[in-house]
Amino acid sequence: MLLPEPAWITRFRDGLSRLETAIAGTALLLLLALVFGQILARNFLHSSIPAADILSRYLVLYIAFFGAALAVRSHRHIRLDIVAAFLSHRRILQIRTPLYLISAAVCAVLAQAAGRFWYDDWQYVADNERWSSILAVITPLGFGLLALHFLLAALFIHPDGHVGK
Repeated sequence: MLLPEPAWITRFRDGLSRLETAIAGTALLLLLALVFGQILARNFLHSSIPAADILSRYLVLYIAFFGAALAVRSHRHIRLDIVAAFLSHRRILQIRTPLYLISAAVCAVLAQAAGRFWYDDWQYVADNERWSSILAVITPLGFGLLALHFLLAALFIHPDGHVGK
């Protein structure tokens, strides 16, 4: 059974969503500027921006993870709608909490594994490549954020009454 969402959790989720939106939007703008700069440098200067490809890959990860967290928050994440087409709305609401809890557990396990992998990389990365290891922290952080959003979605009914479709 879902609980009404306490006001402090609503404020926390709203603040977290604003932060996620700001980071995802900033990463998108940086990615666009970087790619545009890379195109200009290659076409007019016959050169390229050093490490632009690596940086653009990490920016895509930031956009993807923070965008996914925002999608879970608004219940617009990827679902198996083919199954939902054959279930009643009542049945969907019944299986929603267990599925969100499973999703939270899977994301938590992935966050833990990604954290171990990141820490191992951090310990052995060359000093001149440490900046890319700092950017790579998005993987455990992103899975952790997804786990948190799925857990909160599984436990609470948002004040507007929205519990998913």
